[in-house]
Amino acid sequence: MKWRHVTGSVAAAMSLGTAHAQSTVTVYGLMDAGVTWVSNQGGHSNAILDQGIYYPNILGFRGVEDLGGGARAVFKLENQFNLANGQTVGDPNALFGRAAYVGFAKDGIGQLTFGNQYDFMWEELLKADASMTFGGYYNFRSGPYSGLGIPNNPTGASDFDRVAGSARVPSSVKFVSDSMGGFTFGAMYGFGAVAGSFGKNRSVSVGANYQAGPLYLGAAYTDVKYAQINNGDDGIRNWGVGGRYALGQALLNVLFTETWNTFNGARVYAGQVGALYNFTPFLSFGADYQLEKGNATLDRILTQQVTATLSYRLSKRTNVYLEGAYQHAGNGSAPAVAWINGLYGQNAASSSPNQAIARVGVAHLF
Repeated sequence: MKWRHVTGSVAAAMSLGTAHAQSTVTVYGLMDAGVTWVSNQGGHSNAILDQGIYYPNILGFRGVEDLGGGARAVFKLENQFNLANGQTVGDPNALFGRAAYVGFAKDGIGQLTFGNQYDFMWEELLKADASMTFGGYYNFRSGPYSGLGIPNNPTGASDFDRVAGSARVPSSVKFVSDSMGGFTFGAMYGFGAVAGSFGKNRSVSVGANYQAGPLYLGAAYTDVKYAQINNGDDGIRNWGVGGRYALGQALLNVLFTETWNTFNGARVYAGQVGALYNFTPFLSFGADYQLEKGNATLDRILTQQVTATLSYRLSKRTNVYLEGAYQHAGNGSAPAVAWINGLYGQNAASSSPNQAIARVGVAHLF
């Protein structure tokens, strides 16, 4: 009873002390749906209503409270859902599985947050990825690399370099600095929560970027140990570098990442170059080329993919688009089949080294 009384009094005092602080809560979201034709899924062509491709379908709440002196309390709650049926994507019991954190920010220093958060492969490299400006989820790294064995992954290799943000770091502490002469850095630690072993199941991520006018450069490193890999003593290690440059109406980008299963030795190296051109404020076209190569553990499979998107903006928040992608897999010591990212379910992979998609969709943000 005494403890209840004390905590209640503290809560009341805190509410009184912040009664005059300015605070804002923003509700935001992204939605995408369309029809996709797939050339080969398990030996047959297919047409599907696919969603969350150009944008992931997200509903989020972001809050800021002014604490005075350039300090702020911040929070974020973000849910990803399936637009086709309204269900939560991922764990059905995780209402805010995409992001859930609270913390503090201070002008001139940065932001410190606690919770379920994105690591720096997403934080620093997504801005250098053509997938952010066109192509969407079909354009992120994947392919016939299930031997990577990434836990909690629909294919064992989907978004293997984590740049799409399809995996977050739970129970984590994250710091991101304010910009200092265009330079920003950050670090994150995810607790493994294993008694007697500080290193099991833990996650570590660091990153940095530099922005100056039309130039953006980013670098990141993330090492996640999984309970499913060598009893939590090994995991998946990623690092990458990338950049983009705005040149008139064009946006050029380049990206390189490496993914390594530290237990079985499987590695994939991935490179991407692309460009987006704005013909008018409403009409744009983007295309990119990706090359992925597995090591000997992955039979040295070589995957190449070309993705292109023509987008027409109906308003500041809504656009319609046409997208095409083609992937070829081969050059290994064993037969390889193509597998474009975002195609899941039974027989989602091609039955041959080639797979192509064509899509028409509509995307909206609010």
